[in-house]
Amino acid sequence: MSEEMILKHCAPTLARIKTANLFSCEVKSEEELKEALRKYNKKFVKKGLRILPLKHKDGRALIYIYRPQLLAQDLKHSYAKGLLGGLGYIPESAELSVVRLIGRINEVQGFPHEIGLFLGYPPEDVKGFIEEGSRNYKCKGCWKVYSDVDKARRLFEMYRHCATVYNRKWLQGRSLDKLTVSA
Repeated sequence: MSEEMILKHCAPTLARIKTANLFSCEVKSEEELKEALRKYNKKFVKKGLRILPLKHKDGRALIYIYRPQLLAQDLKHSYAKGLLGGLGYIPESAELSVVRLIGRINEVQGFPHEIGLFLGYPPEDVKGFIEEGSRNYKCKGCWKVYSDVDKARRLFEMYRHCATVYNRKWLQGRSLDKLTVSA
C-alpha cells in the first residue's frame, strides 16, 4: 500500500471534506500490512485520521481511512442510529461501530448496505439504497442518490476537484503528510 494509492483513493478524506474512503490493495503478508498500518497511523493520528483493514483475504486488504470525529457526528443522525442499532451496532460509539462493521463485512456476502453511513453518504441515500436496491435512484456518482440530487452533484464535483488538485500537488512533490489536513 503506497502513499500514492492512499492519495488516489482518499483525497477528500485527507482534505477533511469527506468522512471516510475505502479501497482495496494487494498485500504480500499480514505482517507487511500491519507494519504499513502502524507507519501510517503514526502520521495520521495526529491529524485526526485512522487507517485500518476491514478485511484481509487471499493477498488483498480492504482498507478504511476515516476521521473518527466526523464519523461520530454522522452516526448521530436519527436514521443512522435506528438502522445501526437494529443491526447490533452501538451508534453512540464510532469506535465500537467500526468494530461491528468489520464483523458485518466478514459475516455477509458482498458489502453490508449500511457501509454508506461509514463513508459519509447522506443517510437518506443509504436508506433509499436499502429500500430500493439499485432501482429508482435519481442519479449516481460516488453513490446512488435517492434524495437531494443537487447537493449530491455538488459533493461529487467537490470530491472530483479535490482529487485532481491533490494529484497535481503530489506530482509537484508535495508529501502525503503536507496534503493531509489536521482535524
